[in-house]
Amino acid sequence: MPQTPQALSDAAAILATRRKTGAQGARLPQPMRPQDAEAALAIQALVSAQAGAAITAWKCGMPVEGQPVAAPIYGDTVFNGGLCTAWVRGGQVRVEPELAFILGRDLPPRPLPYSAAEIDAAIVRTCLALELIDSRYSDPDEAGFLENLADGLLNQGLYLGPQVDAEHACSAAVLAIDIDTGAGETIRLDGRHPAADPRAPLYWLAEFLRGRGQGLQAGQAVITGSYAGSFGLPVAQDLVIQYGALGKIAVHFSPR
Repeated sequence: MPQTPQALSDAAAILATRRKTGAQGARLPQPMRPQDAEAALAIQALVSAQAGAAITAWKCGMPVEGQPVAAPIYGDTVFNGGLCTAWVRGGQVRVEPELAFILGRDLPPRPLPYSAAEIDAAIVRTCLALELIDSRYSDPDEAGFLENLADGLLNQGLYLGPQVDAEHACSAAVLAIDIDTGAGETIRLDGRHPAADPRAPLYWLAEFLRGRGQGLQAGQAVITGSYAGSFGLPVAQDLVIQYGALGKIAVHFSPR
C-alpha cells in the first residue's frame, strides 16, 4: 500500500527537527519508512520545505543499482573563507574531499535533454570542496539506502575552497589527498574519483532534475563524489588539505 501524504510529512518533520537541532535517533517508524526512491525523494523535498532554507548546492553521484544519488544542500550550511561551523561527533567533523562545480547560468526544466557541452558552458568556476558529513540516524548503516536518501544522503553541509583550473579539474580522475593537521605529520590518501570523470554525475543530475521539472540554478554548487571516502578531522585546529597539483584548502572547524 502506498504511503499516505501524512506519513511522508511526519517522516520529514522528524528528519527536519533532527537536522535543525543536531540530534540523532532511531530509524523512522515503520509506517513512515520510504518504500521506494520516489517516496524517499518526496520526504527529502518536504524536509527542504520545512527547513525553509534556500537550496544553494547539490550533492550527487552516478546512480547505484538504478537508484538516484542526489540531495540538496542548504545555504545556511555552506561555508568558505577559512572558518566552518558543523555538528561535531567525538571531537571531529567528518568530511569528504570533492570538487564543486559552480553554475553561472540556469539549467531550467525544458522538453529536450541538455548536452554535456551545454552543461559545461554553464559552469562558471570549479572549486575545491569538503562535503560535511553527518546523519540524523544513530546508525545510518542500519537505516539503509532509501532512508538515507530521504535524509539527504548523510550531508550536513559544504565547505567551499579556492577556485582551481577547470581544465585540469575536469580530467582529475586521480588525486593524492594530503592532510596536514598541524601536528607535524601529513597523512596521504590515494584519491580516486568514483565516476572517473568528475563532471559525469553533474551531467546525470542536470538530466535527472530536468526530467522532474526542477532544474538547476545559477549560483548553485554541485559536488559529484569523494576522492577518498569520508574521514574525521579535529575541531579548533588550523587544517590544510592538498588536492594533488590542483591546490589546497585551509579550514578551521568550530562546533555548531
